[in-house]
Amino acid sequence: MAGVDLGFGGEGVEFYHRYRHGYPAAVIDIVADAFKLSPQDVVVDLGCGTGQLTLPIARRVRAAVGMDPEPDMLRRARQAAHDADVPNVSWLLGADTDLPALLGLFGKRSIAAVTIGQALHWMRCDELLRSVGPLVRPGGGAAVVTNGTPLWLQESSWSRGLREFLERWLGKKLTYWCGTDEQSQQRYREALALAGFEVSSAAVDYVAELSFDQLVGGVYSAMPLPALDQRPAFAEQIRAAVGLQDRFSEPVHVAILIGRIP
Repeated sequence: MAGVDLGFGGEGVEFYHRYRHGYPAAVIDIVADAFKLSPQDVVVDLGCGTGQLTLPIARRVRAAVGMDPEPDMLRRARQAAHDADVPNVSWLLGADTDLPALLGLFGKRSIAAVTIGQALHWMRCDELLRSVGPLVRPGGGAAVVTNGTPLWLQESSWSRGLREFLERWLGKKLTYWCGTDEQSQQRYREALALAGFEVSSAAVDYVAELSFDQLVGGVYSAMPLPALDQRPAFAEQIRAAVGLQDRFSEPVHVAILIGRIP
């Protein structure tokens, strides 16, 4: 991920912040219980985006560090922390390949956990997970959290219509699951085990009810943005593609892989 423009800067950051799903309290409970997080602990949230996972985790510990390679994401995350009155977060510009440098900042076995929310598919998975071990205390580890299937790869008729439209617009097939598919999940399990972690898994399922504006915003949070003057027509094409609906039920499967140091 280091040195690569992933397209998450500029105007798209606000769409990301407003329309990406957060994490239900049950997900935070699972992570906190797995590592026995306490008010004395420090957690690093890697690939933190605008803080969707960082901020609720920070409420459970002494301090959290949100780390991301995109400065615009960190600026928005800092504002989100201020708005939510979560003062115990530091924001650090860095990619997965920079994680070993935290040894010099914190020292060995000094961090309770490294969390990675819907971001491991951008990272060098095996190298990253090997670098976590020296950082975390006994009983700590790594949590890999994937936060629902992409809107255009679901089983509903509106999702299929959305996918067909986006494939025409982009000129390519949309087959990338962003780490939410079972093949990717198995690869993450194996990488955690090879890095020396005891691996367990959990899941939280819920249904998100989306307005049409939220559906379009979700697309904008993950795709190249159309030019400003093209967006009304783009949105109307989406409306036609999804069957002129105004409300959408989106099943969200949050998969949690826990790698724990004994």
